[in-house]
Parts: sequence; C-alpha cells; structure tokens
Amino acid sequence: MCGITGIMAFNLVGKMNMIHLAAATRALEKRGPDYQDIYHNQFVGLGHRRLSIIDLSDQANQPMWDEEKRYALIYNGEIFNYRELRSQLESEGVAFTTQSDTEVLLRLLIREKEKGLNKLNGFFSFCLYDNQEQSFLLARDRFGVKPLLYLFDDDKFIFASEMKAILQYGIDKTLDYESLYAYLQLNYIPAPDTIFRTVKKLLPGHYMRVRSKELLIEKYYEIPYPSDEPQQLSYEAAQQRCRDLLEAAVQRRLVADVPLGCFLSGGIDSSVITGLAARHKPDLHTFSIGFRDEPFFDETHFAQLVAKHFHTKHTVFSLTNHDLYSHLHDILNYIDEPFADSSAINVFILSKETRKHATVALSGDGADELLGGYNKHEAHWRAIHRGWKENFASTLLPLWQLLPRSRNDFLSNRIRQLERFARAVNLSSGERYWQWASLTEPKAALALLSDTSRQHLEQSRFNERKKSWLATLSDKENLNDIFLTDMKLVLPNDMLMKVDLMSMANSLEVRNPFLDVELVNFIFSLPADFKINGKMRKRLVQDAFRNLLPPELYNRPKKGFEVPLLKWFRREMKSLIMDDLLSEKNIHEQQIFNYAEIAKLKRRLFSKNPGDVHARIWGLVVFQWWFRKYN
Repeated sequence: MCGITGIMAFNLVGKMNMIHLAAATRALEKRGPDYQDIYHNQFVGLGHRRLSIIDLSDQANQPMWDEEKRYALIYNGEIFNYRELRSQLESEGVAFTTQSDTEVLLRLLIREKEKGLNKLNGFFSFCLYDNQEQSFLLARDRFGVKPLLYLFDDDKFIFASEMKAILQYGIDKTLDYESLYAYLQLNYIPAPDTIFRTVKKLLPGHYMRVRSKELLIEKYYEIPYPSDEPQQLSYEAAQQRCRDLLEAAVQRRLVADVPLGCFLSGGIDSSVITGLAARHKPDLHTFSIGFRDEPFFDETHFAQLVAKHFHTKHTVFSLTNHDLYSHLHDILNYIDEPFADSSAINVFILSKETRKHATVALSGDGADELLGGYNKHEAHWRAIHRGWKENFASTLLPLWQLLPRSRNDFLSNRIRQLERFARAVNLSSGERYWQWASLTEPKAALALLSDTSRQHLEQSRFNERKKSWLATLSDKENLNDIFLTDMKLVLPNDMLMKVDLMSMANSLEVRNPFLDVELVNFIFSLPADFKINGKMRKRLVQDAFRNLLPPELYNRPKKGFEVPLLKWFRREMKSLIMDDLLSEKNIHEQQIFNYAEIAKLKRRLFSKNPGDVHARIWGLVVFQWWFRKYN
C-alpha cells in the first residue's frame, strides 16, 4: 500500500509545475512512511511513498524500472494472485530480480499493457511510464478500493492518490457547485467528479492513456449483470460455491511479510472473514472497538464471543465519548475533500489502534452492498412486495412526522426508520432509491445554498449526473438492480473511500475478501431471493456459514457504526458550531450557504425532535473545516 503522484508537462508553462512534485509526494507521507523516491526528466515526474508489505527489500522500492530503463511503474495496492502471474510469466521466459508483486505487475504491463488488467486479482491504482513513447498508462481497480485523482488541461496532466497531493501543484480551486449540491444530499461526492471543477476521479474498472496532450479513458471491467450465463444452481449448491470462493479470497489476502490481523465487529461479515482466516493462520490477531458510554451501539460482547470461538488473539479498544472526540481534529485535518460519513471517526480510531499491532487488516467491507445487508435493502424488498403492513405504515406518515425521531435509542430510531419508509415507499424505483440513499432531500439541499451559489449551480448538469448514477435501476423493481447501483455509487464513493482515507491516515492496509472479483462475478449471477427475502438479509452468506459461526450471532439486529454526534454538538462542539463555523457572520462572509436555513437546522439541533439533523450539520461542519483549510 502506497501513495503515488506524477506530472506530464505539455509545454514550458506546464513544466513550471514540476517544482511541486517533491511537495506533492511528501503530502502522501501517511500512505507510505517507509520510503520515498522521485524521478523526473524535462517534462515527466513521478513520486512514490512506500508502505512495505510484500518483499521488504530496497530492490522493491519504486519507481521500479525495467533493465532497459524504458518503463517505470509507481503503484498503490496489492495484487493477490501475483504468484500465479509470476509463474506464468516465468514459463514464458521472463526473469525476476525481486519477490515483490510490484515487479510482477511491471513485467505483465510491459508485455500486455491494458490487456493484462483483467488478469489482476487485487486492488490498485498505478501509473506505467513509457520513456520511449513519452506516455502514461494509468488504471484503477474494478471496485474502487484505491483512489486515483487527476487534472488534465492544455499545459499538463497531473495525478495523485489523494487530493492533498493534487493541491500542492497550485491548481485552480473553482468550486464545482453540482458536486456541492450532491454532497449536501449524500454527504459525499460521487466519481468522476470532485469538489473542484478542474479535478476528476478515475472511475473504478477504468484505465487511461496520456500522450502528447491526448487523454483516452476506457472501461476494462463491468460487473457481469445481467449475466449472460445466469447460474442454474440450487440454493444449497450456491452456498457451497460461496463458501469455496470466499475461503479462496481470504487465503489470497493472508500473504504479507508484515504482521496481519482482522477487524472483528461481531457482525456476520467480519466474523465469517475471521473464521476463514483462522483456519489458515492459527496465530490470528483480531481487533474491535467498543463504546463504554454508548451501550446501544456497543457490540464488543459479540466480537469477544467470536474471538473465543475461533481462538484468536483478540484486542478490544474500549473508548469513551471523550476518546472519540479527542481524535476529531486529526480526522477533520486529514479530510482533503468534503466527506461526511461520521463513521469515519470510528474507522480512524480502529485503524490507529490496530496499527500498533499490525500493518495489514482484513475486513468485511462490501458484503452489505453485494448481498443486501442494509436497512434500506429490506425497505426496498418491502416496497416491492408490499402488503397491508407496508401500506398501513405509509398511511401513518403524518403520525411518524409528529413523533420524536433520532438514532440514539431503539424507539425513536424505529420511528425515524418508519418515517423514512413512509415518505418514499410510493415513489418510482429511482426516486425511492435516491431518497433512501440521501440524508437530505433535493429541495432542502437547494434551500441551503445562497442565491450566489444557486446562480453557479446548473440543474441540468446535476440531473445528468444523477441520471448516470441511477442508470442501473430499471422499472422492473429487481433487488439485484439495487445491489448493482450500490456497488457503483455507495461502495466506492462512501464506504471504500472512508476505509481508504482513515486507514491510510494511520499507514494501515485494509483488505476486503468480499470484493474478490471471482466472488463478485458469481454473486451477481444469482437471483435476488438468494440474497434477501422477507425474513433475512444477506441470506446466502448467513446460511452458507451457519455451521462455522456461533449461533448467538443470528437473529440479532444490525447496528450501524455510529458516533455520538448529537451529544457533541450540544456540548463540546456547541461554540464551534454556533459561534464559528456556522455563525451568521461566517456564513454571510463566505456567501456559499443560506444562513436562514442553517439557523433552522441549529434550532432543530437543540429541540426535542432532532431527527437526522446532526448528520446534516456534520456535513456542514466538515465542509466548513475543509473550506477554511484548503481555500
């Protein structure tokens, strides 16, 4: 796991940006604390920060060159099938000088260029430089585990693993108001766009070629759905295939020359990964965090139960609300583009504590999107298969809107869920999905913008973006369409972004067995009712591993990875919100937001019926902190 950045100048104006390469590389220090190196010639520069995982020798440092000094590779990620690829290349006469997966990737790309991408099983972003052609080949992994941002204009092409490195080049920082509008609804910004008009993200499963002021972007992978060859398996046979594929995926991800462990929350996903890893690594370490002040969200009992069941060396990081709050400034300072999934706070702390014991951690990320694990997936199922209960809940919308709603206890959280369900159940498939994927409705998000911001916002451009994000939804109301949309929208732009950003802030590599390409391709060849029905979410994985897991894990409610934002906002952060970041003076001077609407949110924050207002205010706090630091 590493950090990469680079530049190709097209003229003397672009060449002037070469002086920022060293600063851009240093900005990625957290991603790669073990080694730094830079290459540059008259018009091309490459920077690399290394986190050593496989082959810790100096020979595996980057940029890595071939013998003729024609090709150089800088690369962020892991190729889990590199040993098989190495054997194949050796049989074709290719000689190796290191034991690293980096060299395998370099040799494969030299021989096959972009045609070799579909042979890779892993996660990555990379740049292959051809010194003879003066060209770049860049690519991002299939599901977007690793980020890759870029800027392309008349003078230059620059790229990096994180926005903070891009900013070192002194770029134009004009806000993208369509991205801001999306952020106010989702609390994140979907690719390929960013908060700046000039900077883009390469989409997952895509590569690009850069040469002589020309930029070509192509797709090399698409989740095979609808499948050309849908599986004709029985449910029992599908369970066995799932077991085999997931165990193979875990085995592939246990290869490392540094300490390795597992995140263990006590939920089904992380428990399955832990159980499979323990079969092949008897000294497995597992890590979880608990919340002493928040028993409603604390799941350490289940994590300890699983750890005991699989005989792992388990460490619990038991935190108070003060412990959580004490990390807040570090987290806000590391976020280099508005991103307001508040569970990032927990991931940051879990990663920080885990890094004291291990350099690599396996996680259960991706299972919920792949197999239907979220509350919204059950809500979609009920909307499609609605009966009298769903219709009755819908008719009671005025009641749910009157009752107190929040996430802080079982009853008020249940009322909050019923209100969200009733508000969207009768909408079209696309609009229903958008409402349940959003924290703020479009009209409310628009009202938050000032008149100046609305003048910059082009609604037609935003609508085109939204149309592309929801393009995988059809009118047929198939749950597999929902899962596919989550895999393209929510997973890379929210869940994986959160884990990458917060783990890399602590120089920890996180691996995701559920996102093994062979497993994903198989899961999308199965009917939706193998994954979710009226009684069970993630049905396939729950049934497939029922004999592996402790029975206590079944028939328990899924908990979110929550933090006590509401309490912080009313206590420790009250002055920061009321008198600083969201003060009337600051908002008017900034001219981005409509203070009258922000004032309504602040009043609701201290009311008896806060609902989800804390999530909306968190989004504003993150934006304001980011804006103050980077503008």
